[in-house]
Amino acid sequence: MKLVLASQSASRRAMLEAAGVPFEAVAAQVDEASAKESLIAGGMGARDLADALAELKALKVSRMAPGALVLGSDSVVALADGLLLDKPASRDQAAEHLRRMSGAAHDLYSAAVIAENGQPVWRFVDRAKLHVRILSEGFIEEYLDAEWPAIGGCVGCFRIEGPGVQLFSKVEGSHFTILGLPLVPVLDYCRTRGVLMS
Repeated sequence: MKLVLASQSASRRAMLEAAGVPFEAVAAQVDEASAKESLIAGGMGARDLADALAELKALKVSRMAPGALVLGSDSVVALADGLLLDKPASRDQAAEHLRRMSGAAHDLYSAAVIAENGQPVWRFVDRAKLHVRILSEGFIEEYLDAEWPAIGGCVGCFRIEGPGVQLFSKVEGSHFTILGLPLVPVLDYCRTRGVLMS
């Protein structure tokens, strides 16, 4: 059975590669911003939003890859005050996101949906709790000097595998979930479907 990752995310590709999973990566090419806007306008919360966006990506690529298992994934950060963070569009917006996150605990949801022949056949959503320490203006500027624009594609403005780990006083949950994919459950399903040896 062939696995297709409906994403060009470097961290998701790296996780699958490091785990020894054979896969092909195909960009989902969905209008994520307008889909997200529409789902939020309909009152969807963070957990279900991550799940819906992961499904959207999986289904889009699955229609072009008959017979393959197509893995879609998405992550959403919900701030302590309920605001849902998007990928920062500019360095100024990244700084504003970091100020909003400073000194509070936030939820990060990472969802994975696997589709086959245009239908979802498996899904999993995991949550991590991110405790962000109080960030000084000096730290935010120095951090963005080092990490912008690399973190432009990261919800929450961090790469935890790099300097982004300095944002936190405590992290609860799976490291893989924080990187953007609930990897262990994905691997378990891949074994049941013959993508990996059981």
